[in-house]
Parts: sequence; C-alpha cells; structure tokens
Amino acid sequence: MNTLNEFLLPDLGVRGAIVEFDQGIEAILGSRPYPPDVRRLLGQAIGAMPLLAANTRFEGRMSLQFQGQGALRMLVAQIDEHLQVRGMAKCSETASGDFTALMRGGLLGLLLEPRHGEHNYQAMVSIEGDSLAAALEHYYATSEQIPTRMRLACGEGQIRGVVLQRLPLGEKNSSETHWAHVCALLATLGEPELAQTDAPTLLRRLFHAETLRLFEPRPVALACRCSRQGIAAMLLSLGETEIDTHLAEHGRFEVTCEFCGRSYRFTAAEVAGLRTDGRWQPGSTTRH
Repeated sequence: MNTLNEFLLPDLGVRGAIVEFDQGIEAILGSRPYPPDVRRLLGQAIGAMPLLAANTRFEGRMSLQFQGQGALRMLVAQIDEHLQVRGMAKCSETASGDFTALMRGGLLGLLLEPRHGEHNYQAMVSIEGDSLAAALEHYYATSEQIPTRMRLACGEGQIRGVVLQRLPLGEKNSSETHWAHVCALLATLGEPELAQTDAPTLLRRLFHAETLRLFEPRPVALACRCSRQGIAAMLLSLGETEIDTHLAEHGRFEVTCEFCGRSYRFTAAEVAGLRTDGRWQPGSTTRH
C-alpha cells in the first residue's frame, strides 16, 4: 500500500511522518527513459512531497521545483490536498552522478498554489548539503525556522521517506537535548535500510525505547491529473494565430503529458469544434 503515517514523540517534543510507496511507481518513473541516477533522485523528490505536506493541511497544489544548467535541467514533484503525487524531470540522456553533481549550481524552490483565491507563495533557496534530504532540511531551517531532519530512499519498487521536526522549545517536552537525541537515532538509518523496511518495523527499530503516538495512516497515491479536458483548455489558450500556424504545419495537435507520458491527439476538425464551442467535445482518442 501507499501510506503516510504521522506520529508524535510526546516525551521528546518531536513530531514526524513516514511515507511508503509500493504501488504505481513504474507508471510515473517509467514514463520516460530516465537515467538511473535521475530516476533515483526523482523518486526521492516524490517521496519528499507527502512529508512536506504532512502537517500543513494545505488545500491546493504544492510543488518542489529544481532548475539547473547542467545535465539535469529541471525536476518537478507535485502533491495536492488529496495526497496525489506526480513528478517529472528533464535531463540529458547521459545525466549521471550523485546529488551534488546533478544539482550543482541550480535553484531549489517550493511553490504553494492555493485552490481558493489566495496568492501563490514561492520560496527559493540555494542548494546546500550532499542529498535532497539535506537540501530540504536547509530549506526548513532558513525559510520556516523549523529544525528538521529527513531521510529519503528510492529502491527497486519502493519509495520511502521519513521526517522529524522539533516542536517549539518548551512545547510538549521539546528541548535541544531531546532533539539531539532523536537526531542521533535517525542518523543510524541508512538509505538501503529505509528503502527495504516497512513503516511499522522501521519505527520500532528507531524508537523502541521511546513513547510513540501513531496517528491513523492516510492513503497517498502516485497519480497524474492530466486530462483531455485540461489539454483542450490549454489549446484554446494559445490564441488563433498560434493554433492556425501549428495546424498549417502539422495538420493536428499531439500533446504528451510530461509527467505520465500519456498522449492526446486533436485533429483539425476537433480543434475547430473546440474553437466553436469553447469547450472540450468527447469522442476523440487518447493514446497511452
């Protein structure tokens, strides 16, 4: 199952969450021939999203975005309030290397897009540390002022992640001493163990000597939100000149979703119907 488990260490003043994906991974990561190192990094970014959303109860879309000038040009992972996650990357066919090599010199941002009328919020941070988890810890330290520790793993058929955050000092037994103790426990966790261990077993191993309050698990899903209706609306937004120019050159529109790889084809007649009605008309084919 794909689940997000939130928990509290009440005697130590620390909250946390652990996410595990076992289903739908190939549908997202297999949609493009990503080089192995990029696939692993994208999997870690996908695993990070439920952890970032765990305590926000945010209604809308949250996106983790990377832009760079090297072999990895772009990486995006998104989650909505229903805990539906998707991700994509743009890179050269030969992109390889560790986190530092792939993301050196780029910018990492977190974008919040509220569903109901509020303004978007975006925080951009420099990339610090030798892993995506360390970079996100740096984001929390600089942008949110929340002491945070995170571990992420992407293995064969599994994506896992765990996050710990210190509560404000003095709240629910929070202290620097307790925080240092919990960080030391998490430091014993390596990526291979994280990737291969289910959430209940992992929590027992890490916190067997601590009081642990585990909340009701929430389902998470790897799912793309693209649709023929959405693509049709995008086509209509292009404007008549661009639509006419493209049809004159190609005779049709064929749009491929960069997240899931699904292709949507619109013939010239279908585009004409869209322009007449201003809305999507059913009955056209979708290729997977």
